[in-house]
Amino acid sequence: MNGSQRIRAALAGDRPDRVPVMLHNFLMAAREAGHSQRRFRENPAAIAGSFIQAVETYGYDGVVVDVDTVTVAEALGVRADLPEDQPARWAGPAIDGLAEARDLAAPDIAKSPRVLIWLEAVRRLKEYFGDEVFVRGNCDQAAFSLASMMRGPAEWMMDLVDPGRRGDAHALLAHCAEAALQFIRLMAETGADMVSNGDSPAGPDLVSPALYAEFARPYEKRLADEAHALGRPYTLHICGDTTRILEGMLATGADGLELDSKTDVRAAREVLRDRAVFIGNIDPSAVLALGTPELVEAKTRELLEVFAGNPRFILNAGCAIPAETPPANLQAMLDASRA
Repeated sequence: MNGSQRIRAALAGDRPDRVPVMLHNFLMAAREAGHSQRRFRENPAAIAGSFIQAVETYGYDGVVVDVDTVTVAEALGVRADLPEDQPARWAGPAIDGLAEARDLAAPDIAKSPRVLIWLEAVRRLKEYFGDEVFVRGNCDQAAFSLASMMRGPAEWMMDLVDPGRRGDAHALLAHCAEAALQFIRLMAETGADMVSNGDSPAGPDLVSPALYAEFARPYEKRLADEAHALGRPYTLHICGDTTRILEGMLATGADGLELDSKTDVRAAREVLRDRAVFIGNIDPSAVLALGTPELVEAKTRELLEVFAGNPRFILNAGCAIPAETPPANLQAMLDASRA
């Protein structure tokens, strides 16, 4: 089997010839290719070339094309900070009050230069890898996360607990969902094998499962439904310990859940069994970036033992792998997966 075949087998619930690996490693890939984050986010050739070099160096099965978490938010008017060698980050909201959400013009992210860079990078990767390596086109953030950035994270959390603002909150979420849907449609046109979103602040570390069910899950489901209508499998990532909302995340219809290292892997194994693919979830910081090869190997073997006998498993870190990760540590994870 080649890399694409291994990941497709896992998605279908069929047993691949070995554990498939799909790495969320854009920071490390850019660093090893000699690109600053500024050059990486501004140049589709640098993005594609970084992933090509990483795949050819480590021999893993699938790439996650990611750049940062504010590209779509910036296209919606959010202020973004663009550091030289860190991913772009939130720098200020797009609206001053939630009531403004009702008067927002319909979003159109197709003309955003940074969105176009993501799309061109995925096209180049698909042209290069064909059907040999699986290409997951991440579509930045889902509606809840976008709304948080448009309003401001602290203000958004206060809005959610005010019953009088529910209508305006959903108006903002609908606006953000339309932008996210546009990115999924654009990404599907590149030929990406899978699409995905992060919804970073939607988990129990920041909001209750009840708030997740009302304000995040319905919009995530719209994204998964759109991906399926376009013939693409869909993966959802939420940061933090998502153990308490695993059933809700599955209710979105996602084909895969990329889960943080804080999530209870045994609980996830039982909830996801025969329903969706578990993607993850080695700790990217304490283990991969700061650990030894021996620790990485041990933690990888522990995770593999939990999912032994379950074909719906794709090895990855629990979130983006830091740029400073020693190559020997990443190699130790890969070697353990092939033993």
